[in-house]
Amino acid sequence: MRICVFLSAADLDDRYTRPAREFAELLGKGGHTLVWGGSDVGLMKVVADGVQEAGGRLCGVSVDFLRDRTRPGADEMVIAKDLAERKKLLLEKADAVVVMVGGTGTLDEATEILELKKHGHTDKPVVLLNTAGFYDGLKEQFRRMDDEGFLPRPLTDLVFFVEEPVGALAYLEESQGIE
Repeated sequence: MRICVFLSAADLDDRYTRPAREFAELLGKGGHTLVWGGSDVGLMKVVADGVQEAGGRLCGVSVDFLRDRTRPGADEMVIAKDLAERKKLLLEKADAVVVMVGGTGTLDEATEILELKKHGHTDKPVVLLNTAGFYDGLKEQFRRMDDEGFLPRPLTDLVFFVEEPVGALAYLEESQGIE
């Protein structure tokens, strides 16, 4: 399976890097391909290292203004002209999406895939990995949107919330019929 991961390129502490590395190792050991922003810095590097060290493949999609941060030695690296093209390519190259901790770029990517799903433009499974409760507030906001009628489809049809990396990969594999 080709799994797109939206996540931060920032250097973060162990409460975020440990679960990210755990997910990366599971992904690699499962023989899956990481589709990610292509950066070789911060949490993006942690995940790419973990996948590669565990035997998985790397498919990076960077953007022209971040070209100098791309990971050498990726199995595939595409340079998009802008952020919109990057998001489009990331989603095209993936069978599923996992949203990890991140900033505004990660939030932008996450809401775009959910908007596409909401309108039936994709049926790819989306998992929000709520490491250390990072997305508790967002989860609550999504529930409010669902409860108050802002979503035309049930929230559970759009995104699966999980607290631990093993649950994220198990959900994705099950959704794709992988045992």
